Amino acid sequence: MLAESPAPPKPSEGASQVVSSPWTANAIPDQTGRVALVTGANSGLGLETARALAAKGATVVMGCRSPRKAQEARAQLLSELTRHPQREAHGALDLLSIDLADLASVRSAAATLAERYGRLDLLINNAGVMGPPRTLTRDGFELQFGTNHLGPFALTYLLLPLLRSQEGARVVFVTSGAQYFGRVAFDDLQGERSYDRWRAYSQSKLANVMTALELQARLQAEGSSVLALAAHPGLARTNLQPASVAMTGSRWEALAYRLMDPLFQSAAMGALPQLFAATAPEAQPGGHYGPNQWGGMRGYPKAVRIAPEALDGERRRRLWRISEELCGLAPSPHGL
Repeated sequence: MLAESPAPPKPSEGASQVVSSPWTANAIPDQTGRVALVTGANSGLGLETARALAAKGATVVMGCRSPRKAQEARAQLLSELTRHPQREAHGALDLLSIDLADLASVRSAAATLAERYGRLDLLINNAGVMGPPRTLTRDGFELQFGTNHLGPFALTYLLLPLLRSQEGARVVFVTSGAQYFGRVAFDDLQGERSYDRWRAYSQSKLANVMTALELQARLQAEGSSVLALAAHPGLARTNLQPASVAMTGSRWEALAYRLMDPLFQSAAMGALPQLFAATAPEAQPGGHYGPNQWGGMRGYPKAVRIAPEALDGERRRRLWRISEELCGLAPSPHGL
């Protein structure tokens, strides 16, 4: 494993970094020759991220749970990219089967990617679930903690050797503004004693930021050039909202989303912070990026504040150790 970090990395402690606005996908540097894995790439933020990176020449590996949806999304993107007269040199689009709620699937996907490419430049941990009733993953973890945190944690851990081999490699954890309401319940991580779906969601999104900062601190301690960052989309119109309503059948939640609809921005706008974190030369180690307007609900990317608990180095290290244990990733003082 990576050695324990001594302290939070300085760039992550606030939102003092300057981002030239408005930053758009047109500002993404040429990605030709780079390999990017985007989880949840068949819809929403993931689809927009895959579209933008492929348009800039990257080989985009679309990590998806549903083969059918993945194939449909790939066909859609290929049709768009080949039809556009200025995108003749677009990158390749590959498919990778992965279910973040199944650690065996995560291990298989990491092994397949290593065998297929032998390297990785960008890992964008985008896929997730939001607000379901208490459900368990295949490994017996609470679904949101397992899918939103443990799955991406294990995937990142297993792919670090590939990332380390590439100059300028980056890992982006896609979080949410819900992090600000979250707290990691170390005495009840799986919600066995008390479960509230929104509290569990906030915990999982806070865990994303804590993992990004802890990973960055450990990478810096070993002298690695790999960057770990976090980003959140603000209020973005994706499939998470209707999926949440479908899982709960809540008419009140459906009504709330309809009333809030004018506040939501498009998935393409919501994807800009994670694209900035993944590609912008000015993105900082341990940086956290989100929308610049309406208190972070919408707008163009800028550096944004981090939930205070994520800046607590001891709690970050504790979460890291527990996550290694739950994922069956035996710690070692000598690296992966």
